[in-house]
Amino acid sequence: MSASQTPPATAVTGDDVPTLLVKIFGKDRPGITAGLFDTLAAYSVDVVDIEQVVTRGRITLCALVTAPSPAQGATGSAEGDLRATVHSWAESLNLQAEIISGRGDNRPRGTGRSHVTVLGHPLTAESAAAIAAAITSTGGNIDRIFRLAKYPVTAVEFAVSGAATEALRTVLAPEAAQLGVDVAVVAAGLQRRAQRLVVMDVDSTLIQDEVIELFAAHAGCEAEVAAVTTAAMRGELDFEQSLHARVELLGGLDASVVEAVRKEVRLTPGARTLVRTLKRLGYQVGVVSGGFTQVTDALQEELGLDFASANTLEIVDGKLTGRVTGDIVDRAGKARLLRQFAHEAGVPLDQTVAIGDGANDLDMLNAAGLGVAFNAKPVVREAAHTAVNVPFLDTVLYLLGITREEVEAADTHAE
Repeated sequence: MSASQTPPATAVTGDDVPTLLVKIFGKDRPGITAGLFDTLAAYSVDVVDIEQVVTRGRITLCALVTAPSPAQGATGSAEGDLRATVHSWAESLNLQAEIISGRGDNRPRGTGRSHVTVLGHPLTAESAAAIAAAITSTGGNIDRIFRLAKYPVTAVEFAVSGAATEALRTVLAPEAAQLGVDVAVVAAGLQRRAQRLVVMDVDSTLIQDEVIELFAAHAGCEAEVAAVTTAAMRGELDFEQSLHARVELLGGLDASVVEAVRKEVRLTPGARTLVRTLKRLGYQVGVVSGGFTQVTDALQEELGLDFASANTLEIVDGKLTGRVTGDIVDRAGKARLLRQFAHEAGVPLDQTVAIGDGANDLDMLNAAGLGVAFNAKPVVREAAHTAVNVPFLDTVLYLLGITREEVEAADTHAE
């Protein structure tokens, strides 16, 4: 038969076509999948669907195939012969087999496709039950569940159909907060794994510190600056006004303090792994900071970041003047820079990811395709698309559907 004469795939999987669901259970070992299909090949069946999962060394293999056609001139049942042969093959390997007759393919999935990622530290059965029930309450159906990681958190992904992404997010966000787990809901589609841009805040996100407080410690005014910083991050003070007030207290410091502060900066656990993995997978990565270029420039070089923007401390005659120069990177400025970076990277805004912890990150988080509140203030957690409340920055990778195996491969490559 020529290519032009080949029957369309729908002819094989129409609702009226007899099919068999072949299920195999037992201890996993090499060759089971090949062995099953070698056995089925003798009956000239077509494969409609396959799914296999291995959990703690136990395999569940499901194959949906067309029912065998009776052999010409045969007196017995081709389907009965296939059943007997599959059971005999399975028993020879100490496996269990179940074969269910039916018609057609799997039922069509409902409209609306989403990925629901759940992070638990630990992930309890109670939490899993509550999340599953909440998905069902929206009219969603869980089509598949896949573990992304077991370290440093347990991360699982639910493929859900039949419910709108926003509806799922609205229902799951309060449920996750009550359970003490982190949940991200993103729309399914090719763009999820397309080349993307990830833009992060720096202070208390990429690094563990507030840079201005490190400078303030050298000026002897750390407590005063820290109190203003905390109020600004909660959204209680105008960021630009608070920045000028805090920087003014640094006036007179010797410029040599810049190098001292750079050495004091501590990366957040998982930060280096996050950036390294993203870069290997083709993402572009940037930072925007209400802190200072005197620190972010060094971080950009150390981590190989594609973009970086921050405020700049004015230095005259080897001394900090207590002023900043240039445009202020504030709440609106961070969102503007996210758009600028996306344009320069050639990435649509809906394929960007923003990560931050403070109120001055809110516009950026809301502008991005996915806004992640990382160990954030309450006002930020409530407004962001999703929140991560574990102290490991690389857990953000799981929200993007990146598995622990891919993370470890990036680490191996870097070594």
